[in-house]
Amino acid sequence: MASKRNVSSATGSVGGSRVVADAVQGFMDTSQRSPITDGNSYLRLHHIPILVRDQDRSLRFYLEQLEFNLIVDHDGEHGRFILVAPEDGTVPLALIAPKPGSDEYKLIGHSGQFVVFATEDVTAKFEIWRARGVRFRHPPQTGTWGGIFTIFEDIDGTPFILAAWDDFTREIERQRRELARKLESQRRATQELEIAKQVQAGLFPQIAPALDALEYAGVCIQARQVGGDYYDFINLGGNRLGLVIGDISGKGIAAALLMANLQANLRSQVAIALNSPCEFLQSVNRLFCENTTHNAYATLFFAEYNDETGHLRYANCGHLPGLLLRSDGTLERLASTCTVLGLFRDWDCAMQDRKLNPGDTLFLYTDGITESFDDAGEEFGEERLIDLLVRYHELPARALVDTILADIRRFSPHEQGDDLTLIVAKARKPKENHDRQ
Repeated sequence: MASKRNVSSATGSVGGSRVVADAVQGFMDTSQRSPITDGNSYLRLHHIPILVRDQDRSLRFYLEQLEFNLIVDHDGEHGRFILVAPEDGTVPLALIAPKPGSDEYKLIGHSGQFVVFATEDVTAKFEIWRARGVRFRHPPQTGTWGGIFTIFEDIDGTPFILAAWDDFTREIERQRRELARKLESQRRATQELEIAKQVQAGLFPQIAPALDALEYAGVCIQARQVGGDYYDFINLGGNRLGLVIGDISGKGIAAALLMANLQANLRSQVAIALNSPCEFLQSVNRLFCENTTHNAYATLFFAEYNDETGHLRYANCGHLPGLLLRSDGTLERLASTCTVLGLFRDWDCAMQDRKLNPGDTLFLYTDGITESFDDAGEEFGEERLIDLLVRYHELPARALVDTILADIRRFSPHEQGDDLTLIVAKARKPKENHDRQ
C-alpha cells in the first residue's frame, strides 16, 4: 500500500500535472456527460495515468505483449489521450506523453508507487508475458502477506506488480466469470427475442385478399418484443374472407408460443371452414386443448364474410364484443356466442349472422385498447372508443386504424402495458374502384 507521502506526491506531480490535466480535459470535453446535481452525483475511479516517452511504442506494448484492450485513442486540441485496459475491462491506464524536458518527463519510469494487477495464476501469466519479451525483475515469489507476486516493467521501465491472493483472487475470478456468463446469457436472450419478434411478425397477415364490397385493415402493436395478441385475414375461397382476432392468456414468450400454436391450428383446419365454420372452430379448440397446458386458453372472434352478399357469420368465443356501427349511427354489440378456446375439450359452438350494408363499419379489438390508462390511472374505456368510431367513421379503414392508435397514445403516453390489436372492416358499394388496404 502506498504511503501518505507517495499518494500526495503522485497527486501533486503526476495526477495534477498540467500535461495530465490537459489530456484528461481533452478527453472529457468529447465525452457524453450527464449533468451532476445534488443527490444524484457519483464517484468512481476513471483511470490511472502512466507517463510514457512514445505513445505509439507504449500502445503496441500494451496491446501486443500484454494483450490489453484499446478503450480510447483521441487526438484533440489538448493532446493525444489513450486509454487501455486489461481484458476484464477494469480500471483503464492512460498513456500520457509529457513534453520532453518538463518535470513530468523526468518522472517517466519512476512513478514512486506501484499499480497492482491481480490474476488467477501469476506463474502462468509470468511465463506467457516473458515469452513475449516483457521484462520481469524477478520470478514469482511468495510475499509476506501470503500471496504470490512478481514485478514487471513497461518499455519505459515503469514497474507494475502482478499478484495473486490465492482464495481471494480465485473468488474474484469466479465472480468475474459468473458475471461474464450472465452478460453473455442476457445478450443471447436479447438476440433470441429479436429473432422471435421477427418470426412472430411473419405470422400476422402479409397479404390482404382484395374484396369488392369490403375494405379492411388491421394491426398488432406488441407491448413486449413478443406477445399473445393475434389477428388474421384468411382467404376461405368462394369469395369469402375470414376475419380473426384473438387474445392468448398470459404475456411474453409463453403467450407468443400459444399464439403461434393457435395460428397454426386455424390455418391447418381452414379447408373445412367454408362449409362448416362450427366444425372448423370445434376442431381448432380440440387441437388447442391437446397441444397446450390445462390452464392455457384464448378468447377469439371469428367472422366469415361473403363478399357477394355482404353476409357476416360470426362466433365470439369469450372475446370482447365486436362493435358494428351502422351507416345511420346505430351501434350493435356482437357479444359472446360461446366460451373461450382451450379450456374444455367438449366445446359447443354457436354462431350468429349479420348483414353488412354500404357505410357500415365493423370494429374488432383486444383489451389492450380499452384498458390503456392515463397518468391518473383512468382507462381509455369502451365509451371513448365508440366516440372515436362515430367521429371518424367516414375515414378509410387504414386511416381509421391509425387515428384510433394515435388517440390512444395521446391518452396513454407512457410505456405500453399490453398489446394493442384491432381490425376495421368497412362495407361499401360493390363494382367500384377502391384503394385496397
